Order: sequence, then structure tokens, then C-alpha cells
Amino acid sequence: MDASQRYYLCIDGKCFYASIECAERGLNPFETNLVVADPSRGKNALCLAISPHLKSLGVHNRCRLSDIPKDIPYEIALPRMQLYVDYCADIYALYLDYLAPEDIHVYSIDEAFIDISKYPQYCRDPKGFAKFLMDEILNKLHIPTTAGVGTNLYLAKIALDLTAKKAKDHIGFLTEELFREQLWDHAPLTDFWGIAHGTAARLAKRNIFTMRDIAHAPEEMLYRTFGINAELMIDHAWGRESCRMEDIKSYRSKSHSVSFTQILPRDYYYDEAEIVLAEMAIHGCLELYKRKVITKTVCIFVGYSRNESYPAAKATIKLPYATQLSSIIEPLVKEKYREIVARSLMIRHLGIAFADVHYEGCEGYDLFTDWAAVDKEKAAERAVLEIRDRFGKNAVLRGINLKTVGTQRERNGFIGGHRAGYDDARAEGETVRPV
Repeated sequence: MDASQRYYLCIDGKCFYASIECAERGLNPFETNLVVADPSRGKNALCLAISPHLKSLGVHNRCRLSDIPKDIPYEIALPRMQLYVDYCADIYALYLDYLAPEDIHVYSIDEAFIDISKYPQYCRDPKGFAKFLMDEILNKLHIPTTAGVGTNLYLAKIALDLTAKKAKDHIGFLTEELFREQLWDHAPLTDFWGIAHGTAARLAKRNIFTMRDIAHAPEEMLYRTFGINAELMIDHAWGRESCRMEDIKSYRSKSHSVSFTQILPRDYYYDEAEIVLAEMAIHGCLELYKRKVITKTVCIFVGYSRNESYPAAKATIKLPYATQLSSIIEPLVKEKYREIVARSLMIRHLGIAFADVHYEGCEGYDLFTDWAAVDKEKAAERAVLEIRDRFGKNAVLRGINLKTVGTQRERNGFIGGHRAGYDDARAEGETVRPV
């Protein structure tokens, strides 16, 4: 291969969480039926991952426990998010043995992009180097991986998603020419990174079903339909990508937000869900204070039970001034909740977002603000953060957190909305076999 050509790798941990649980138990993930799930959430609990062997039996990833055929025996491993984060860090550390940090972009907990373009010794055989890294991860951490190799970042991702799974060595390879040769007529379009079901549906209305169709469609029509996003869509249809690793590393978002969502453990009544949303508002304000930022816009989302055929309730709250104080934000969130939510319907999904946050030095109130009260509340929040940093997030709780329907006390032990696992004795190697 041409050592002067730019090459990128995209390496993904295969069934990452499930493979980690198998590694911790000394099991082969290709011979073991294992799911990562929390059965305390009921028979419809979501499986965060399933082992490759279970997938080979036709069980879909991200299924629910109730979806697994009853004639297939399997083991359940409780989620241990801190353990998975630690494995991710170990894999990153392994990459650093051979590459500089500026050439690695961790895309998700189980996936990373690597730019090997300035390493001529690797570019002479990029697939061979990908295989070397995969073997290192397998031999040292016992985690199987797949990889995509491409002449740009997009092609590396597509090679991982679409061609690696068919390759015997679990490595996909694409150039712009190979992309057009092998994948121009691939369907459905939603298999391609960046094309959501809504986008595919809009394209289908215009008789566009493949990347070849997009490449040869009238550009004026695409721009009229998708606006500036059409430029990226057209480039990707030809296998082109102008973004490089240095662009990713230098990117700084113009706007920032802080958001939290949660799926409730069961269907909640109106009054119960209000308590949880209030908890989320208070927790969010503390997070704003921790990050030293303020907001003037808060958005809330309330999704009803699957048994209710009713659209989710959404609202945006414009605060009177930019702040981070829960004494101001929480009452307004509860007031808006009472305005938009149907009292007779059961609730299962809640979300809150603090939009367009700015440095707290921009904080401003009106002429009637009681600055002594503001300083007192900030001092209290500062003390709470200091105690939590030293003794844990549950070292200081509000009365609302002790209500039976509250969720924040449990979620303080979560990472990414799932059990961290470091304080859950049931998760340390024990498995559950369904009856």
C-alpha cells in the first residue's frame, strides 16, 4: 500500500460490555450466552449488551429480557459501568504505547478513531497494524474487537460498520473507489453512518434508495430539501470526507448545554413524576454550580407510558435572568410541569436540559435581588459539593431524595444512567440464570 496515503482506523470493542463480563469470569464470549441487564427493572429490562454467541443464535442486541427466547439458557450480569470505563481507559493506554494522543479520538466508550497518516511504518500495511492492535487488546485484556481501515475518517467508520463484519479477519478496508464499487448499491441507507430513518424516508419520497442514487441526484433538489446538510450527504455518497483528526482536536463548540434524562423504573403517576423532575432540576443546578456556569433557558420533556397513545409534553422555560440557583429554577420547572402535563396519564420518561450555558461571571439579577440570600445559597451549595467530593454523592441528601418514589439517591451511584457497580456486591462476578 502507498505509505504516502492518509489512513485512518476505527476500532470497536465487540459486544463490549458483555465481552468484559465474560473476560472477568474467564469465559469465552463466543461460547457463552450472557446478557448485561438489571433484572430488578422487570421482565422488560433493557439489555445493555449481549455476548457474540447469543447474537449468533438470532438474539438482537439492545433487546429486552422478555425478547430472549425462553428455550435459550443464558446468564445475566448486572451492569458495572465503572468497570467498563476502566477497560476503555486500559485500551486507550494501550494505544498510547504506539501512537501520540493527538492521533487518537475516543468516539464512544467502545470505539475510537486513530490517524496513522504520519506513521509511515504503519501506513505501509494499515490492515496489518490494525490487526496488531486488535491482537494486543485481545491478548492483554481478552476483549475481541473489529476494525475499519479507510483513506478518510468516514470510510474508516463505514468499513467498520458494513464490511468488517463480513471479513474473516474482522477488518474492513475502503478507499473512495472501493466504496463506490462495493457499497454504492447497498440498502437500506440507514446502515450508513449519519443517515437516520427520517432522512431515509425523505429521500425515499424522491425515489432515492442508495448512495449511488444520492450521488447522481440533482444537487439543487438535495440542497432545497436538506439545506446545508446536503453538502455532507453528497460528499459521503462519493466516499469523500474533508474532516481530519486535527479538525476534531481543534473543534470548540459555540454553544453548550447540560442535560439529564431518565427512564423511570415503572410507570409513574403525575404527582410521583413531579417529585423526580424536581430532583432532576435540583441536581442539574448543582451540576451547573460545579461547572461554574449559568443558564437562562431550561427545557423539560415528559414522555408518557407506552400504554398511553399520547405525544410527549415539551416546554422551554425562559428564566428572568441567567442563574444557577435551584431556589429560582426548581419552582419554575414545577410550574411549567403542571401547565403542560396531563394529570390522568402515566409517565415513564423525563428529561431536563439547561441550554446555552455561560461562565458564571456573567451572572446578573434585578435591582430587588437579596444578595445576602444569594451568597448564603451559594455557600451552602459549595459546602455540599465539598462534602460529596470527599465522602460520596449520597453523603448529603435533601428531604425530597428520601421520598419513596425519588430516584436521585440511587442514580448518584450510576454512570451514564446505569449502575456503576463498584458498590453493588451482586455485580461482582455473580450471575443470575433465569428459570
